Amino acid sequence: MSIKPEKTTIFFTGATGYVGGSVLQRILQHPEANTFDITALVRDAGKALLLETKFGVRAVIGSMEEFDKLSQLAENAHIVVQCAEADRDDVMNAILGGLKKRHEKTGDLPILIHTSGAGIIADNARGEYMSDFVLSDLDSEAIEQFTPPAVHRSVDILVCKADAEGYARTYIVLPTAIFGFGKGPLYDAGISKRSPALISVFAAAAVERGRPGIIGAGKNAWSVIHVADNADLTYLLFCAALTGNSELGHGREGYYLTENGEVTMYEYFKELGMALVERGLVMEAEPTMFTPDEYVKYFGGDAIADLFLSNIRGRGDRGRRDLGWTPKHPREDIWKEVPEVVGGVAKKAKGSA
Repeated sequence: MSIKPEKTTIFFTGATGYVGGSVLQRILQHPEANTFDITALVRDAGKALLLETKFGVRAVIGSMEEFDKLSQLAENAHIVVQCAEADRDDVMNAILGGLKKRHEKTGDLPILIHTSGAGIIADNARGEYMSDFVLSDLDSEAIEQFTPPAVHRSVDILVCKADAEGYARTYIVLPTAIFGFGKGPLYDAGISKRSPALISVFAAAAVERGRPGIIGAGKNAWSVIHVADNADLTYLLFCAALTGNSELGHGREGYYLTENGEVTMYEYFKELGMALVERGLVMEAEPTMFTPDEYVKYFGGDAIADLFLSNIRGRGDRGRRDLGWTPKHPREDIWKEVPEVVGGVAKKAKGSA
C-alpha cells in the first residue's frame, strides 16, 4: 500500500499580479505540485473562483492591509512566497509575526521567499552618467551598506532579521527592471496582469505629448530581466528551499538578484520613439526631457522620477552559481515587446478619437 505524501502548505501573495502570476505558474508546474496545498490572498472574487476551479489553488478574499488575516495565513504555511508588496514594513511584520507563531507553536522552521527589488542600489546620477559601480549579489557586506530610505531596504532588513533570529529561513529576490509579456495559463485565464506596466506608461505619455519623453540626459543604465527569467530564478529557489538544502545561502547571504544585461535610459526611450513613429502615433522619435509638471502627471511625483534618473546596475551571480540559473532572454528582447505595447496604445488612441 502506497503512503500518500503529506501536503506542503504554501501561502502565496501576488497571484493576480504581473510578476507574481509568472512565479505561481512555475510552482504549479512542479512535478510534485499535487502534494502542495496552496492558498493565495486575492482581492477579486471572480479571479479567486478561477484560481480554485481551474488551478486548484485555495483563494482567500482579502487585501494586504488586513494584517490579522495575513498573519494567520502565514502561520498556517510552511512556505510563504511573497510577490505583492516590497515597501511596507507593516505588511512584512504581519507575515513575519505569523511565521514566528508557527515556529514557536510547532517547531517548524518556515520558509519565506520575498520579492523585493534592485532599486536599493539606485544612485544620484540625475541621468548624467553611467556609474562604474555594479553590485554583485554575492557581496553581502556591500548590500548591507544600503540603509533606509533606500528603496525596499527597510523591508529587506526585517526579512534578514527574522532569519538571524532563527524562526524562519528567508530568501530575497531582487529583480532589476522587468520586461516582457506574461504568458501561460494564469494570464490566458485573465487572472494575472499580462502587460509590463512601465513601458505602457511611457508609450501613452509619448503619444499624449507628441514624442517620447526622457528623464534627465538618459546616460544612466539599468540592468534588465525578462519576467519569465525572474520567475525561473524564484522557482529554482523555491525548489532548493523545499528540499531543505542547508548549503543554500539565506538571510544576509540570501540575496538573489535577477538580471541579464542592461540598457541606458536614452536607448530605451529612443527605441520606443522609433516604434511610435512607425505607427504614426508621434512625429519625432528623438526623446526630449519631461518637465517637472510631467513628472507629476505621468509618474505621480518626484520620488518615482528620481528612480529613473539613477543607475541600477547589478549582477545575479548567486543564482547562476548556486542554483544553475540560466536566463534565456537577452537584453535585446526588450525591444521585441515594443510593437505590441505600441499596438495597444494605438488601439486606445483610436478608440478615444
